[in-house]
Amino acid sequence: MKKNLHLVAIGALSFVLAQPAIAQKKAPAKAPAAKTAVKTAVSQALPNDPNVKIGKLPNGLVYYIRKNVEPKNRAELYLGNKIGSLMENEDQLGLAHFTEHMAFNGTKDFPKNEIINYLQKAGVRFGADLNAYTGFNQTVYQLPIPTDSVEVFKTGFKILANWAGKVTMDGAEIDNERGVIVEEDRQRGKNAQQRMSNQLLPFLLGDSQYAKRIPIGKVEVLQNFTHDKIRNFYKDWYRPNLQTVIAVGDFDVNEVEKLIIANFSELKNPANERARTFYSIPDNVQPLIKIATDKEQPYNVAQVIYKQKQGTVKTEADYKLQMTQGMVNNMLAARITELTQKGTAPFLFAQSSYGPYQGGMVWDFSALQTVAVAKSGAELEKALVAALAENERMAKFGFTAGELETVKKKLEAGIEKQFKEKDKTKSSVYVQQYLNNFLIGSAIPSAEYTYELSKKLLNNITLADINAAAKAMVTKTNQIVVVQAPEKEKENLPTEAALLAAIKTAGNGVTPYVDNTVNKPLIAQAPKAGTIVSETKNDKIGVTTLALSNGVKVVLKPTDFKNDQVIFTSFGKGGASLASNDDFISAENANLIAQSGVGDFNPTQLTKYLAGKTASAGAYIDDLYQGFSGSASPKDLETAFQLIYARATNPRKDVEIFNKNISDYKVITANKGSNPSAVFADTVQAVMANYHKRGMPTTLADIDKINIDKAYAFYKDRFADASGQTFIFVGNFDVEKIKPFVTTYLASLPSLNKNENFVDNGVNPPKGKVSKTVKKGLEDKVTVQLLFHDDYVYNADNNVMLDALKSALDIKITERLREKESGVYSPGVSLSVQKNPTAHYYFTISFNCAKANVEKLINAALEEVNAFAKNGVTAEDLQKFKSEELRQEELSLRENGYWLSYLTNRLKYNDNLEQVLGNTARINGVTVDATKAAAQKYLNGDNYIRLVLLPEN
Repeated sequence: MKKNLHLVAIGALSFVLAQPAIAQKKAPAKAPAAKTAVKTAVSQALPNDPNVKIGKLPNGLVYYIRKNVEPKNRAELYLGNKIGSLMENEDQLGLAHFTEHMAFNGTKDFPKNEIINYLQKAGVRFGADLNAYTGFNQTVYQLPIPTDSVEVFKTGFKILANWAGKVTMDGAEIDNERGVIVEEDRQRGKNAQQRMSNQLLPFLLGDSQYAKRIPIGKVEVLQNFTHDKIRNFYKDWYRPNLQTVIAVGDFDVNEVEKLIIANFSELKNPANERARTFYSIPDNVQPLIKIATDKEQPYNVAQVIYKQKQGTVKTEADYKLQMTQGMVNNMLAARITELTQKGTAPFLFAQSSYGPYQGGMVWDFSALQTVAVAKSGAELEKALVAALAENERMAKFGFTAGELETVKKKLEAGIEKQFKEKDKTKSSVYVQQYLNNFLIGSAIPSAEYTYELSKKLLNNITLADINAAAKAMVTKTNQIVVVQAPEKEKENLPTEAALLAAIKTAGNGVTPYVDNTVNKPLIAQAPKAGTIVSETKNDKIGVTTLALSNGVKVVLKPTDFKNDQVIFTSFGKGGASLASNDDFISAENANLIAQSGVGDFNPTQLTKYLAGKTASAGAYIDDLYQGFSGSASPKDLETAFQLIYARATNPRKDVEIFNKNISDYKVITANKGSNPSAVFADTVQAVMANYHKRGMPTTLADIDKINIDKAYAFYKDRFADASGQTFIFVGNFDVEKIKPFVTTYLASLPSLNKNENFVDNGVNPPKGKVSKTVKKGLEDKVTVQLLFHDDYVYNADNNVMLDALKSALDIKITERLREKESGVYSPGVSLSVQKNPTAHYYFTISFNCAKANVEKLINAALEEVNAFAKNGVTAEDLQKFKSEELRQEELSLRENGYWLSYLTNRLKYNDNLEQVLGNTARINGVTVDATKAAAQKYLNGDNYIRLVLLPEN
C-alpha cells in the first residue's frame, strides 16, 4: 500500500547527524545529561538505593545484585567491561569489537558456538535477547535468562565468567570471523552516512584518541592482523579490576552472590597492568566549520553545536540541574514544533536539544545541538537562522510563566506515573542504571528517594533557575557548525563566512515569545449518553464484552500488569479501500486531518491543554479499517474518552498545517531518488503490489492531487457511523467504574447502521517467479530480498507451523551465510501473514553482501530452503523453536500490549477469543514430519520473488 504522508513522519527524515558506525548490536548506555557551566554550591550526594547489593571481589571485580520480579522467573545478567576501542594500539584498530565477536566463538568451557546453541535450547534468543556491544569506552555483554531452571540459571554465570577471562581465541575461528566483521562494516556503511561520518568525525572529535579509534576499526587491519594482536588485547584489558557483573531478577540475592564469588574469584589481573587512561576531546575558542557533500545525500542539513564540559549526576544540585535542563528542552521543543506547523516556517524540520555530546560517545561533554533541514541549499542559511533564533530568543528573554506552568504539570504527571509503577519496573531498567554507575559513576538513588526529591525540586525550581540554565546552554566558545548536503547543491550552499555570520546575527531582532493557549473545554457540551444493551463475560480469558445502544461493541480486559496504564484501540471496516481511484490519494492522506488538532485546538494548544494529564487518543484511517487508539493513566481515563469523542465528532481542518505538510513532502519525494535504499524500497513496493495503481509509491504528481476538502470530507464520512466500531481496552481499570465513560462518550457517537465492509481492490503480489534488479549506489554493497509467498488458509494451526519454519530457517540461514560462508553479517528471515482482504503469507530472506558474492550466497540460501522441503526442520532446531516460543509466551501473557494486539486481531478476523489457551499445546504439537510437509507446501518456490539492489558500476 502507499505510505500515508503523516505529519509525524516529518521528524523521521533520514538526514545524517555525524555519528560513528559504532560496532555494536545495540546502543551503548547513554550518560545522563549533566552539569553545564552553571556554578553550583557543594551539594548533598545522592544515596545509593539500599535495595541493590554492591560488592567487590579481592581481584577488583565489582558486582551489583538486586531482586526484582518483573518479569517473573527471569533475570538480566550483564558483564560490563570499562574498556573499548580507545584502549587499542595502532596495530589493533577494530580489535576491541572483534574481541566481542570472539566471545561467541569459543571459550574454555563452551567450544565454538556452544554458548549460542546451549542458550537457544533454553529459550534465549540470539540477537533479540543474548547480545553484546562495543563503544569507545565500554564493552558490554547481556544475557537475559530464565530463573525457574536451576541448571540454566547457574550456567548463565558460568557463561559470563567465560566471557570475562576464558575466551580461547582459536586461530581458525579468528580467521573465519574476519569476513563477518568486514560484512558488518558493509551492512552498517558503504553509504552516504558512512562517507559523511568519515569526513566529519575527525572534525567533531578533534585531534583526540576518539578520532583515531572508531570502534569498527580499519578493514586492512581486520583482514591482516596476526592472532597475537587480538590475544594480547584480551589479555591486557579483559581483567577483573575493569569489570562488573550485574544481576537483577527473580532470584535469591544471597545465592546469586555465592554464584558470583564461585565463578569470578579465580580470575586474575595481569602482572604488569596497562594503565586505563581517561581520554577527552579538545576545546575550541573560535567556531569550527565543516561542509560535507555526497552524491547520495538526500537533504540539506545544518547543525550548530554548543559543547561544554559535563559532570556525572552525583548530587542533589546535579539532579536539580538535570531536571531544569529537561524542562528547558521540553519548552524549547514545543516552541520549535509550533513554528514548524506554520506555513511560513523556513525549514522542513528543526530541532534544538541539550544532552550528551553526539549521543554520549564522549563521556565528559554535553552540548546544545541545533539542527535545521532546508528545502534546498539556497535556503539552508535562512532555515538555520530561524532555528538558531529560537536559541537566542530563549537565551535573551527566557521562558514565560505560562510555559513553566505547563511543563511543571507535564513533569509532575510523569513523576507520579513513574512512582506508581515502581513495583512494575523491568529488571532491564535497573541493569542500565547500575551499568552507568559502574562506567561513569552516576548516582543510583531509590525510587522513593527520587520521588520525594523530584517533588521537592519541582516545587522549588523557579523561572529564574530555568532561564539561567537556558542561557548557559548557548555558549560563546566550543561552537561547531556542520553542513551536510547533496553534491548537486554544492554551489548553492552558504559559505563558511555566511554560516559564521548566522551564528552571530541569529538573535538580531528577536522578540519575546507570546504564549498562545486556548481557554476552552475540549467538549463544549456533554454528549447525551447512550446505554449498554447487553453484557457478556468470558472468565477463561478475563474479558467483558458490552454491546451499546448505537451498535458500538466494547471489549474490556482489566489487568494488573501495570499500575498506571490503560491502553486501547478500535476498528471499523472500510478504511481507504472505500475511496474511488480518483479520490484515493486524498482519502489515504485523511490522517493529516487527525494530526491537525481537534476542534478549536491546534496540536500545540492541545498539548498545553493536556499538560498534567496522562491521556492521549488519536484517530487513524488505514487501507481496510478506521478507528482510534491511545492510552491513559486510570485517573485520566475520562480525558482519553473525551478525546475519542472530539476526534470523531469535531475534527479540525487546518489549512496552514495541511499545506505545510504537503509542501514539505514534495521536497522529500523529490529528493529521495538520490538514496539507493529509498529507490530500492520504492521498487520493492511496486513489485509487491504488482504495479497496481493503488499500491505504487507516492509521486509528485500524486501529491498534487491531494485535496484538503476531499481529505476532510472522507475523514468525516469514515467517522460518521460508529455502529461498526469495536473498542478494546486493556489495563488497570475497574469494569463498573469505566462503564459511565463508555455510555457517555462511546454510546453517544453518531450511528447510521450502514453495516459497511472493506473492499478488496485487487492490490496483490505477482504470482509465479519474478526477478527484479535495481542498479543504484556508489559502493560495493548489495541488498538481497528473497520472498516465498502464496494464499493459504489462515488459522492458528497453520500459523504456528509457519512460525516454526521461520524460526528454524532463520537459524539455518545464519549458520550457512554467516558462520560457514563468512559472507554476511546479519542475515534475517521474516514472516508476515494477513487474513484480510485475502489470506496470504510472506517469507522473506534478506541480507547485505559484496557484489562478488551475491550469486553464491543466493544459491546457498536457496539450498537451505530446498533442504527444508527435503528433510524438514531438524529435531534440535525444533527444540530451540519450542523453547524460545514458550518462553516468549510466558512473558507476553503479562504484557498489556500483547493482549491489546491479540484481542484486536481475533475480533478483526472473527476468531475464537479463547485461541490463546491452546497456544502451548499447538507449539508442543509441532513435529519434524509435520514441518517437512509444511516446507513442501509453503516453501515450494512456485511463487518466488527475487529482489536485488546492485551498485551502479
